[in-house]
Amino acid sequence: MRGILWLTVLVALAGGPARGADDLILGQDTYNGACAACHGIEPGLQGPMAEFLNIPVPDLTRISARNGGEFPWLKVVHIVDGRTGLRGHGGAMPVFGTIFRGDTVAVDGPDGTPVIASERVLAVVAYLQSLQTNAP
Repeated sequence: MRGILWLTVLVALAGGPARGADDLILGQDTYNGACAACHGIEPGLQGPMAEFLNIPVPDLTRISARNGGEFPWLKVVHIVDGRTGLRGHGGAMPVFGTIFRGDTVAVDGPDGTPVIASERVLAVVAYLQSLQTNAP
């Protein structure tokens, strides 16, 4: 019974775009360790590996702006966890895939659809969502 209560609390805390401060810290730490080499530690800048890639590295602070002002939460979850392969990522995050395993949770997406994803993936997505700007 205690396990069910704990799972319910986790689902409530992890649901959709509303995440706590601890999730943002986990998201930023995970981003800095796994994403910043290409996407940059400073929002909107590129990392030192970007110059070696054969496709442009997108500004991750402008995801919402590129999507009509809405943050495409589920799409970003699927990109980060590798379900939606990207040419630049070579598919399912080949270098960092293992850090996104082992902490799977079930959450309700913004539209209420159940989503099963890594807690670290959800934290990275929450961090990216917190960085969004719609400025030109």
